[in-house]
Amino acid sequence: MDFYSLCTVLLVLLITCFLAKFSSMMLEKAKLPPGPTPFPIIGTLYKMNFSNIVHSLMELNKTYGDMFTIYEGNRPCVVLCGYKAIKETLIDKAEEFSGRAYYASVYDFTKGDDVAFSNGEKWKELRHFSVLTLSNFGMGKRSIEERIKEEAEYLIDMLRKANGSPKDQKHHIHNSVANVICSVLFGKRFDYEDEEFKNLVRYSLDCFRIMSNPWGLLYNIYSHFMKYIPGPHKQLMKNYTEITDFIRQKTENNLKDLDRNNPRDFIDCFLIKMEKEQKNKAAYYNYNTLLMSVMILIFGGTETLGNTLCYALLLLMKHPNVAEKVYQEVDDVLGGHSPNYEDRHNMPYTEAFIHEVQRFADVAPLSLQHELTKDTQIRNYTLRKGTAILPLLTGTHNDKSQFNNPKEFNPNNFLDENGKFKKNDALMPFSAGKRICPGMSLAVMEIFLYVTTLLQSFTIKSPVPPEEISVAPVGVGLAHIPPNYEICLLPRLCSEK
Repeated sequence: MDFYSLCTVLLVLLITCFLAKFSSMMLEKAKLPPGPTPFPIIGTLYKMNFSNIVHSLMELNKTYGDMFTIYEGNRPCVVLCGYKAIKETLIDKAEEFSGRAYYASVYDFTKGDDVAFSNGEKWKELRHFSVLTLSNFGMGKRSIEERIKEEAEYLIDMLRKANGSPKDQKHHIHNSVANVICSVLFGKRFDYEDEEFKNLVRYSLDCFRIMSNPWGLLYNIYSHFMKYIPGPHKQLMKNYTEITDFIRQKTENNLKDLDRNNPRDFIDCFLIKMEKEQKNKAAYYNYNTLLMSVMILIFGGTETLGNTLCYALLLLMKHPNVAEKVYQEVDDVLGGHSPNYEDRHNMPYTEAFIHEVQRFADVAPLSLQHELTKDTQIRNYTLRKGTAILPLLTGTHNDKSQFNNPKEFNPNNFLDENGKFKKNDALMPFSAGKRICPGMSLAVMEIFLYVTTLLQSFTIKSPVPPEEISVAPVGVGLAHIPPNYEICLLPRLCSEK
């Protein structure tokens, strides 16, 4: 066979394989919610703007409705966009939609040996332990609220050093909130200039930055191929290794003087649980699940929370009329005493402001993908076990049936006609259903205490006019990363408590 004939045969084979795969995908697509036509290998990626995947999905929502199908390569994924779609699935059929889909950029390191990316009984056991430990730890000598208040004061002292001059304070904010989760996990806070601690925070934030750019998207879709391609995504595994090395060192220190009757932190509690379960062959408590679960908890307690607080300050500068009302309530209710979490019940406008920041900033626009644990009937579709599900939280946070003028920042979205705080179930900053963030209660407390402490301590001024302030994120993907900005923090007299 000559070269020309060989090329012809290969071309025919390729076309045949392409058509066979295309036919298979179209037969599969007919059983799924509507969506753009997929093609072998690329799926529906031709419909995606890799620099703003969230915008692309919202555009598809306009065409195909609040439940539609995209293809990540050859894999179908059902997107939920809007409060009704998410309620019908993650909430009303919580058990069926409680699986975790393969998420290469994290799973390839943790292997599902952690509290977020595991499945089945392992996930249920690790989640139950983590939620219980985070909720109960510190209910003695020092409560979690006291830890948050203490760390907020350290942040205030650090911010005062700027003497009111314009400065980007994002790194101080991230260091501070990271210290809160570290105090629970490791039993101590770290000095802001501690090099190991600064690296821990830097590696954590860098992971989210990478996962929120096109390289992270491509890695999650074509992981088997991208492992061999140079690029920023290669830094992920290096970051994870550095973080787990840090955790391993702290764990070994804990082991040296572990008091089984007086656990000092989350790691102690996990180590004690490991000892109790060592004879249970089905136990999920081992050294690796400890390292991986602690790493995941560091991520959850650093990036999302820090970005929320950075957006809160940015939006106060952007909307001075809102800032004035929050300040008035802070002064009227708190006076000279330090904020307590219980004060939120008497501060409806501040609560509404915080909830609107979470909605508008939308710092986690894409919830981690879920996976069906069994064949499930939803609307007119029968979705097979193992189907990937993507809750698009941006869709519910911008749902016009739930919020008035969702593109505008307005705390009145969370106030009733009498000015009382009004909860809205469509706000899902921590996702929804059985996979809701295990540290949600801790995060909610942190946001309130940090916001009120900052506003009681400083008058916020912008070095540029409000109309020149941009709130557009600089990274869009797994996270909405806030833009860099300078802020002037002028000490307030009422902060002298």
